[in-house]
Amino acid sequence: MPLPRTHREVRLAARPRPEGPLTTDHFEVVHAPLPTPGPGQVLVRNRLMSVAAAMRPLASADPGALGLPQLRHRVGEVMRGPAIGEVLSAPPDTGLTSGALVRHHSGWREYAVLDAAEAPPLDPDALPDPAAHLSQGFTAWLGVVRGAGVRRGDTVFVTGAAGGVGTLAGQFARLHGAARVIGSTGSRDKADRLVAELGYDAAVIRGAGPIEEQLRAAAPDGIDVLFDTVGGEQLRAALALARRKARFALVGALAAQLSDDALATTPISTLALIARGVTLRGISGYDHADAAPTYLREFGRALREGAITYPHTRLTGITQAPRALVELLEGRHLGAVLVEL
Repeated sequence: MPLPRTHREVRLAARPRPEGPLTTDHFEVVHAPLPTPGPGQVLVRNRLMSVAAAMRPLASADPGALGLPQLRHRVGEVMRGPAIGEVLSAPPDTGLTSGALVRHHSGWREYAVLDAAEAPPLDPDALPDPAAHLSQGFTAWLGVVRGAGVRRGDTVFVTGAAGGVGTLAGQFARLHGAARVIGSTGSRDKADRLVAELGYDAAVIRGAGPIEEQLRAAAPDGIDVLFDTVGGEQLRAALALARRKARFALVGALAAQLSDDALATTPISTLALIARGVTLRGISGYDHADAAPTYLREFGRALREGAITYPHTRLTGITQAPRALVELLEGRHLGAVLVEL
């Protein structure tokens, strides 16, 4: 079929105020000329994209100074994020054929031009549903397996347990032998769903009283592992309940990011860390590309066997992308949030 002359893309129209929430008015959906591939480049039609809390634009005029690529959203520029695209054209020496699906980071637009090296093809047999390639399962698996080294008998505390990472982290912890898994979330409804649907044993709820008191009631003997996506009060509570030789995997800092200060600090007792021999490890997928094949095998097998589910919500149409991010930040969905284009 002939290609259109224009396509739609979502741009950041204005930065949110430091004290204000992100709304759909901070974005604009515009028509732009269809991108033209150059030498060594691939043209794809995006089919599915994901949104994540880390995509929230900061009020800071120079978020790039943080050294975090996912925060570098500038007014007037197209937003970015993971997507699955269908190859429409590709140079013959790339090995990509028309109709192949590739995963890339140029979502928030209907068509994208990519360097061939930035468009790895999806293995159709790796996962039972292509949408699972947009999960945050790799982060969850890394934190559980390499970050904290979850083992049989552990009591594990997962912060942000109802998000795209946390819903999978708790399940991976159980697969790797955790005896008790506790999650944190923002509502009673989500807490009940974590227990009823995702194998959590208990949940603590932000705003329902001090996190430390709730965690102590859920884990009276303390915790062996923290899988942390939040930081702040929840990290401090975990340290108060940490057993000797506890392992903390830090994969996110949403308490800081959603307050618009991604570099905000969390005061903790270094003496407590030393006395109990607690290990804190920051872990990022950028440093563990070698683990991807092992993760895919385990995730694919667990999905096919029903040992893990991939909770997610789908909205339809690129115009829904701003709404998808806003609703995610407002805590309206359990698990990942995807947009079908």
